[in-house]
Amino acid sequence: MSGTASVVGGGDKRKKVEEEEEEEEQQPGVGLRGHGQPPTKKLRNKKSKGGRYVPPPGKKNLGISFGHQHFSETQYYFENGLRKVFPYYFDFQTYCKGRWVGKTLREVFSSEFRVEPIEYYTQAAKAGRIRLNEEPADLNTVLKNNDFMRNTVHRHEPPVTAQPITILTQNQEVVVVDKPASIPVHPCGRFRHNTVIFILGKEHGLTELHTIHRLDRLASGVLMFAKTLEVSKKMDQQVRERQVQKEYVCRVQGEFPDGEIACEEPILVISYKVGVCRVHPTGKPCKTVFQKLSYNGTSSLVRCSPYTGRTHQIRVHLQYLGHPIVNDPVYNTEAWGPNRGRGGTLDKTDDELLKALVDDHRLKESLDLLEVDYQCTGKDDHKGSTNSTPPLVGQTDPFADVRAADEGNNGVEVGRGKASDHSCLEPTAGEREVKPVPVKDTLCGECKLLRKDPSAKDLIMYLHALHYKGLDWEYSSLLPSWAAADWQED
Repeated sequence: MSGTASVVGGGDKRKKVEEEEEEEEQQPGVGLRGHGQPPTKKLRNKKSKGGRYVPPPGKKNLGISFGHQHFSETQYYFENGLRKVFPYYFDFQTYCKGRWVGKTLREVFSSEFRVEPIEYYTQAAKAGRIRLNEEPADLNTVLKNNDFMRNTVHRHEPPVTAQPITILTQNQEVVVVDKPASIPVHPCGRFRHNTVIFILGKEHGLTELHTIHRLDRLASGVLMFAKTLEVSKKMDQQVRERQVQKEYVCRVQGEFPDGEIACEEPILVISYKVGVCRVHPTGKPCKTVFQKLSYNGTSSLVRCSPYTGRTHQIRVHLQYLGHPIVNDPVYNTEAWGPNRGRGGTLDKTDDELLKALVDDHRLKESLDLLEVDYQCTGKDDHKGSTNSTPPLVGQTDPFADVRAADEGNNGVEVGRGKASDHSCLEPTAGEREVKPVPVKDTLCGECKLLRKDPSAKDLIMYLHALHYKGLDWEYSSLLPSWAAADWQED
């Protein structure tokens, strides 16, 4: 079940698969109470003559954005230059998929949700954490159409940089920020509170924001939000009609050629789950124009002007040209072969590539750089599909934001969290370094692990959104330190 939710109150209408999002529904707070104890109140469940009664599906409550009830699920603490989140309890929720009808819950968990062993789900069901139509679930129950499933997990989020989000512009129409590297724009995968949307809501009181565009998690720079649906539609139309000029800077490997270099190779998403694209004849058409700004003897500073907005477009085109971003964790690795994808060459199948990327980052304990869970293998991914089943339990649904309705029902797949013995106390300047006292959960595998903090190099990619200009507006940010002409990597 996905823990994904809409970033905004219906403001993002783009139909691109990689950017679709589900609207979050407010659901009753049924799940764990206090220290991981199941609720004591049981809801009555009527039975019909034909057997187990299944209530009709709930009505979607579209247009709900994140508010204080979501922000109060947990709180931040700051340690070693990192923004961290206290673990908290969270409900993953979904209606029964058409392909599950006639199967037992145990069969569904065993075949489709292998993030945890079946023994975990057995214990979770006994603890009241898995519920069917708001009743404690029996894993031997045969699923029916419209069955509503809820699974409560103890959720952990990876740390991000403690660097504050700088607000560049705020007026009645927009909020424009300078996004630090490492912070995702909106809830996705393992990230929820450690996102720009939640930080702006919790620390700046900015809610009801509509996304206009997105930046990769490890990228930095200009990020725009609309305050109203009307403004969102107007700016979105400018984006779709190619009326927005975008300028990025990046630092690439080697000496980039002089002059303007245009790349118009089509790009195909080969895995939404792992977040990987490549140049491919069947991909979507796109165009990026590059120009070298400086060369320091080992790497080049390059200006990038994307004319389209495909996923990872700048990064994939630079890889194709043989000058990948210096510290790109996906497109500048040996998993692509000895030429690292230059010229679109690949000496393995897409599935072999995905496995090599996941195995490499699993070994380095850096799977978050691929935006997948530490327990995700990627082997169940469906290329180019939005119909894959997300993990029901654990920390992530790596491509939940591209999943709309599945077969069978109204496709409600939402999540709701609850505080894990921490009130929502906003951090002050004097609270930048506090000693965390996280609550341990007996069933949570993540609680049993001790993960090392990411280094500064793990939290940044040398790609920065420098300047955005529309018909009647433009916004710019300052150049990052790595963009200096004489910059040298330590």
